[in-house]
Amino acid sequence: MKKLLTISIAIFVGAALSPRLFGADAKAIYEKDCAKCHGADGKGQTKMGQKSGCKDYTDAKVQAELKDDAAAKAIKEGVKDKEGKVVMKPAEGLSDEDIKGLVAHMRSLKK
Repeated sequence: MKKLLTISIAIFVGAALSPRLFGADAKAIYEKDCAKCHGADGKGQTKMGQKSGCKDYTDAKVQAELKDDAAAKAIKEGVKDKEGKVVMKPAEGLSDEDIKGLVAHMRSLKK
């Protein structure tokens, strides 16, 4: 029983610490790198967001149309418009865990 309790505590502590150990805080990354265009609230109603055509990530319909793998690809590779002009630069220095965290944070913005 004591061994089971020890293992349970270790798993709980590991799960609680894993975001801190294996990926930066997604909300902090979003606020630092994404909010200037997408807005802190995800509505895309910043000057830069309106100029580049950012979507409203609080809208359930927009969220439903965007798949996680497409969002991750946009973060990794950036986004270009129909003329090939870069409207969102690729993220630099982010791990796959950071990108998964950003996608999850974006999903949390849905109203």
